Formats: sequence, C-alpha cells, structure tokens
Amino acid sequence: MEIYLIRHTRPQVEKGLIYGRSDVALASSFSTEAAAVLKQLPEKIDAIYSSPSSRCTLLAGAIVAASGFTGRSYVTDEALYELNFGDWEGQTWDTIDRAASEAWMKDFVHLSPPNGETMLGMEQRISRFWDTLLQESYDKVCIVTHGGVIRIILARYRAIGLKDSFSIPVAIGEVFRLSV
Repeated sequence: MEIYLIRHTRPQVEKGLIYGRSDVALASSFSTEAAAVLKQLPEKIDAIYSSPSSRCTLLAGAIVAASGFTGRSYVTDEALYELNFGDWEGQTWDTIDRAASEAWMKDFVHLSPPNGETMLGMEQRISRFWDTLLQESYDKVCIVTHGGVIRIILARYRAIGLKDSFSIPVAIGEVFRLSV
C-alpha cells in the first residue's frame, strides 16, 4: 500500500496563534498550494481520509475533484485531528502562562495543556486509526491532516521516539509518500 500523508495548506492566522483544534480559515494562496499538492499525487486513489478540520477537508475535496478517485468522497476521521491544546486554543504563545508552557514543552509527551491532550494520548488515537487502515486492501491512500499527526506517523514509521518527533520537519502543503 502506498500512503500519501498530506499536510493542509497555509492557514490565515496571526503569528504565534495556537490553533490545534480550532477551525481557522485558509490563506488566499489555497488554490496555488492545492495545485502543487495535486501534482504530487497518483492518478488513481482508492481512499481519501481527512481530519474534520476545514483546513483539511477543503484540500481533501480538491483532491476528490481533481483526481481519479474511485470513491464518492473523502472520509473524515477524528483520529486525524491536530493536538487538542485545550485552554490554550485561540491564544498566542506569548499570552499563555509561561511556567505552564515551559513545563509542557519539557515533557509534552506526558503533560497536556490545561484541559488539553498529551502527545501520548494523541499517538494512541492515531495508532488505532493507522492499525485499522493497514488492515485494508487499498493500493493508494491519501490522508489529509496536520503537522503533528504526520510527525507521529513518521516517527512510528521511522522508529523515532515520540519525544523526538518534532525533529521531523513537516512543511505546510508537504506530501510524504510511504510504502507499507
């Protein structure tokens, strides 16, 4: 199975905004960035999965419209959401409690933002999705999601520890092709 991990295009957000689960608008460059993504995908796609965030579903819809996708539409799965930053959602990094954010950054695997999610919890939900996906008989699959989700999948695929997953660069609109 070939799996194409696709990070959404550029969101229209202020620098430093914490928007993991927040639904934010896409930048005006969406059409250009989506076209660049489409050029990297195969002609025939058997399944398309997307985070429920509109910044992902808009790109998933563009893939459906432009490709030889054999299904009717993409499937959203909550396992593909970005990290839940809880009370920090919608704030900027420079406005949240500094001591709390520093503690979280030192152990984001096990600690969560207030009323948010740990990376370990995020990894567990993504792993359930991934293990189920690998049981399918698809040839080519697209997954439109977020940087954090892609880092966790790539860390697992490359046998990198979760605490080191942020060392994996994942650019806006980047496509990763995995053979599993």
